[in-house]
Amino acid sequence: MDTDRLYRVGREDETKLIALLTECFSNDPLYQELIPDEETREKLLPELFRCDLDEMLENCEIYANNQNLDAIIVVSDEAAPYNPFKYYLQQLYSTVKTNACLIRDDPSLETFFNFVKGRDYLNSSWTEELDENRLHIIYLAVRPSCQGRGLAKYLMNVVMEYADQREMFISLETHNPKNVSMYQHFGFELYETIDHYPDLVQYCMVRKAASYRAPIPIKRKAA
Repeated sequence: MDTDRLYRVGREDETKLIALLTECFSNDPLYQELIPDEETREKLLPELFRCDLDEMLENCEIYANNQNLDAIIVVSDEAAPYNPFKYYLQQLYSTVKTNACLIRDDPSLETFFNFVKGRDYLNSSWTEELDENRLHIIYLAVRPSCQGRGLAKYLMNVVMEYADQREMFISLETHNPKNVSMYQHFGFELYETIDHYPDLVQYCMVRKAASYRAPIPIKRKAA
């Protein structure tokens, strides 16, 4: 995805980007479940986002409303050509760094095993059956002090207009049930849910391409 309507976040914005993601996701249901201890979560989250940064900058586009990074959206263009060997090497490197960070900062290994158990919440593998002519939104984050100003809507509108012009699907996942209705307002439909944890549900959502008239098939769980 390429647009000149938003500020393109780069390596020089690393500190601000990690600070924003940490602030926005410290109370996210996913990280509260995977890192239940608040002190450990406060220490680990910046390191985890730092581990992901190389892969995000290489394989995704990160846009913000301005250089202050009051709100950001991280988008992966699944239709773009890529080198599979390089891609999987980057993923492996990111995984190794993340695991090392989890073990170093929580020697009890509790957090490490939580991440192993919760891997289906973290890898977006549910999208493998979807059309490849698709954008995947990895993060949408608005600084708490800037919420209510329409920043999320502004970022989403840019991405949706880009997708509609190219007849692309959009996929995303959220772990906050309060966000489901917001995304439905943007035209997303619930595709499936992941609920391996009793108190954590991942809502997998898809917005169909403008030319796609048929309903999106909802993936049903086996009885």
